[in-house]
This record gives sequence, C-alpha cells and structure tokens, in this order.
Amino acid sequence: MDRGPGGLMVSTVLLLGLGADPASALQAVAQPPEDCGDRASLAVTVRDDSGQIPIPNATVVLRWIDAVRRPLREAADTDGELLLCVPPDATTATLWAEFGDASSAEANVALAPGYAHEVELRLLLEEVKTGRLIGRVMDARTKQPVAVAEVSVPSRAGMVSSNRRGNFVLSALPVGEHELSVRHIGYAPLSHPVTIRQGTTTEIEIGLSADPVELAPLVATVERSRRLEIKGFYERKHWGELLGLGTFFTEEDIERWRPLHVSHLVSMLVPSVGPGLVNRRGFSGLNRTCRMAVYLDGFVVGRDLDSFVKPIEVGGIEVYKGLASTPAEFPGRCGAVVVWTK
Repeated sequence: MDRGPGGLMVSTVLLLGLGADPASALQAVAQPPEDCGDRASLAVTVRDDSGQIPIPNATVVLRWIDAVRRPLREAADTDGELLLCVPPDATTATLWAEFGDASSAEANVALAPGYAHEVELRLLLEEVKTGRLIGRVMDARTKQPVAVAEVSVPSRAGMVSSNRRGNFVLSALPVGEHELSVRHIGYAPLSHPVTIRQGTTTEIEIGLSADPVELAPLVATVERSRRLEIKGFYERKHWGELLGLGTFFTEEDIERWRPLHVSHLVSMLVPSVGPGLVNRRGFSGLNRTCRMAVYLDGFVVGRDLDSFVKPIEVGGIEVYKGLASTPAEFPGRCGAVVVWTK
C-alpha cells in the first residue's frame, strides 16, 4: 500500500498470467517517475509461468480502451521490463505479452493520473497448446460497433467485454472446438462454434440481431498468421489502411494475383512505384525517381529482393511511399517495401 496524490492510500490486486498464483499478481501503486510528470505510468514485467525468470526482449502489446490512439507494441528490455508513460486521455488499457508462439493472458488495468502501476505478465513457455481469439461485435443491421457486449466460452473462466469500438480479445484458449457466447441487452443472444488451433490467432466478426427483430446472425471468421501478428503486421495494416498511410497485401492477395516475382506485384498494383521498386513521386524537390528501402523479415535486402524470396513464400507485404508515413522501424527516405515470409 502506497501514498498517491493528495495523500490517498491505494492498493489494488490484479489477477494476471497463465496458471499464476493470484497472490503473486499484485498491482502496486506509488508515485510515478518524474519523466511522466502528472500522468500515470505503467511498469510491466514479463516472466515465465513460474514468476521466477524474466523474459528478455518479450513483446508487450497494449490497447487503450477508452482513448482513440494507436495500440502499442513495445519490446521489453534485457530484464523483461518495460516502462511507459500513459497518455493523459487514457484511463483503461488491455495488455498482454508475447514471445515466439507463447503469450500471457490479457490484463485490464485501470489507470489513475499521478500513479505508477506495476503489472506482471506471465508466459507459458512449455509446448504451446493454446491459441487466441480476436473479435469485433457489431449491429447486424447498421454495422455499428456494439460496446460492452459480454463474450465468453465455457472452457475459459470468466468473460470479457467488447470496448467502445466493439473489439475484444480472448487469449490462452485451449486448442480445439469451443462454443462462443455473445450477449448484450437489446440484442438476441448468439452462440457460435469456433475452432482454436495451436499457436495461431483466429479473427472473428459478429453481427448481433436486435431483439425481437428476427435477423440471421452474421459471423465471419479468418485465421491470422501468428508470426505476422507478433511482428505487428496486422496492427500496422489496420491503422495504415484506416489513415491512408500505406498499401498492404496478404497471403490471399498474393494467391489471387499469382505474380511471377514479389517486386512485380508491388510495381503493378501500387501507384507511383515502378519496376525495381523505385518511387516515382520524387523527393527533396527533385523531379526524379528514388529507390525505396526494401526489408525482408525485418532485415534490409536492397535491390535483390526477388533473389531472396518467392511469392509462394510470402505471407504479407507492406508498402509505404512517403517518409512521414513509413514506420520508424523501417527507415527509408523514399519510402519502404516490407516483406514477411509465412
């Protein structure tokens, strides 16, 4: 128990992790670091399922529930720790940790200005026998998101609620068949079977029918590549398409177009990108082409992309045509082409 702003004594217990002892999952509240000023801070520690071994360089994924901000994907340091200053308009966050095919359970954290929140996330590092379900709940007629819908499966204790954009996450689900249940006042309850596969993420869209209006429920599912999700491809794709920051191709796009070479697909379908992956828009006031940076699985490969990878091996492609729109992890003065293998 610690003293916060105004002398208030606060101590909150937060249950996290997979198979963790509830008594070991404590959210301590104290004065935040000076670097965060009056904002809340979030200190995350990633450990193995025993809570004894820190996991260096694990990825922490954080979604702001009540603030319209881009989700974060940050790597922990060599001690498995990550310190973040919370945006001033964020009061609640959902976060989890990933390392290879292993992940922790998600945690919902209430964030109070002026407090330092400590969260421990525990990974299951044995053979992965679980998967994750990411979904969106919407009104079947209007297609508008449905917030605070109760989502659960019998094989997982407790339930989660959709946020104001209708999104929800169910992690650490056992592999196999599950009966997904979705309920919200004013809508007909929905039950739908879902299949969870080992080490993968299943994405689902759910359309609820207003009660008592009779409409067939809408359910669409798609399996995400777990590897691409860990690398942040789907997060960048979502925000890139929403904000017009880039062009993205999935494995399904590549199968539909069947290009001879990866570079052919990009130059054929992305305006102002020419053969050899040059940007024809011109930069620095010069009316000439400019060669784009090319990355394969996060590493620079220069102009020899097609000699390193074949289209059948590709799981996703990101194309950024401007310096301002290119993510910081893929620097390129003339934009960047980022290719991920399956």
